[in-house]
Order: sequence, then C-alpha cells, then structure tokens
Amino acid sequence: MATVELRFSAQPEHVRTARLVAAAVARRAGVDEAVLDEVRLAVGEACSRAVGLHRSHGITAPVTVVLIEEEKAFSIEVGDEVPGPGADGSVPGGIPGRHAGAHGVGPDEPEPDADGDGEDEMGLAVISGLVDDVEVRSGADGGVIRMSWPKTPVPVLP
Repeated sequence: MATVELRFSAQPEHVRTARLVAAAVARRAGVDEAVLDEVRLAVGEACSRAVGLHRSHGITAPVTVVLIEEEKAFSIEVGDEVPGPGADGSVPGGIPGRHAGAHGVGPDEPEPDADGDGEDEMGLAVISGLVDDVEVRSGADGGVIRMSWPKTPVPVLP
C-alpha cells in the first residue's frame, strides 16, 4: 500500500497543485483515465472546502491531503482542523446514505454565517455527485472527507 501525503497552507492558490498531484498519483495507481477528471474535480471541491473552513475559522494549520493506493482501490482523504460537534462524526443533515458530518460548531463556538453553511453544503453535494464512495467525518480534531475509486485491473498477458 503506497501513500502520499500533501500538506499546504490554507490558501486558494494551493488547491490547483493538490488537484494536479492527486490526478498524477491516481493515474500511476491505476485509476481509469475516464475517471481522472472526477478525481480532479472532487479533490478541488474538498480542498476548497477545507481552505474555506480554515480561513473562516482563523485556523493557520495546514490542510492535509492523503493519497492511498490499496490493492483494489485508490482513496483520497482531505482533512481540515476545524473542530466539529463530536468525536463520533454523526451530524444530522449530512449526505443521505453516507457517513454524515459537516464542519459544525462546538458548544463554545459561535454559529458560522448562513452563507458559509450554504457553500459547505454545496461543496459536499458536488463531491457526492462526483464520487460513488464518499465518507464525511467530523470530530473534535477536525473533519475528513474520504473518497475512493476502484482501480482498473491490470490485464495479465500470456
């Protein structure tokens, strides 16, 4: 299992680099060429969401992107450090049928503005439309969006 980890400061200009790295690693891992645009778009949405959350909450820690090559799948985890409502990741109103969890707020934190929530929900909706296997978790240490794509089987030549 090969893993690549990317960390970048929460600046919008770094999202493009994360997209390019994710697509290159996905291609090398054996993800079908037809799916690479979906990988790029989904990673861009997830990274933009994490950057926006960091900036709106004044967090200076880097956004993390972990690219994981497994035997039959390729996974990407985009993490933010915005504390969520609980360590179990269960948040009402998340993506139906999937592990839900938006960034949320803790009991001592002010409620974020409604526009930020709308952008967050829109980003999650776009990701769920692009990726069949997506999990969104949020906890005390931050949130993670995990997306997975099947790898194309390598043909065995006689």
